[in-house]
Amino acid sequence: MTMIDGLIFGLQILLLVSGCFFFALGTLGLFRFNDTLCRIHALTKIDNLGLGLVILALLTMTPSVASGLKTLLIWWVALAASATSAHLVARAVRIHEPSLPDPLREREHKDG
Repeated sequence: MTMIDGLIFGLQILLLVSGCFFFALGTLGLFRFNDTLCRIHALTKIDNLGLGLVILALLTMTPSVASGLKTLLIWWVALAASATSAHLVARAVRIHEPSLPDPLREREHKDG
């Protein structure tokens, strides 16, 4: 094992541990926050960062450029699915809980 291999292995471990740490933080946010919108925010932002770090660790192990591109494609699809599902859940919360304040409407009333 050369010095470069050791550095790459150390980087992989650091990225994987960091990704798992952010996944754990997202899960903690899911349990700690009491508002649905805060829970979704914690999950989509933090878990996407954790997934990105894990994907970066996996990219260093891919045997070819094609498999690296497939790994990146999986990440991009997961990002799109996460954003879309978070938007749909947030819209459903807004429809079913009309008592929530709407910052955009409050701003319009102050300006107008």
